[in-house]
Amino acid sequence: MWNKIEPIMRAKGLNQNQLAKKMGIRNSVISDLKSGYIKKPRFELMEKFADALDVSLDEFRDK
Repeated sequence: MWNKIEPIMRAKGLNQNQLAKKMGIRNSVISDLKSGYIKKPRFELMEKFADALDVSLDEFRDK
């Protein structure tokens, strides 16, 4: 999942801390996703990513 989030985040000029703040979550949640500790993120978390990055949830679908 991180491989889909990171390019969007970088394109928007956000670092991990800024994204976490924009999402209203702890930075450690993003770190856990990045490291693979979170393998299947909850729908609610993915909604927060989509809202914070101003993209559709479809951006995160497996194709």
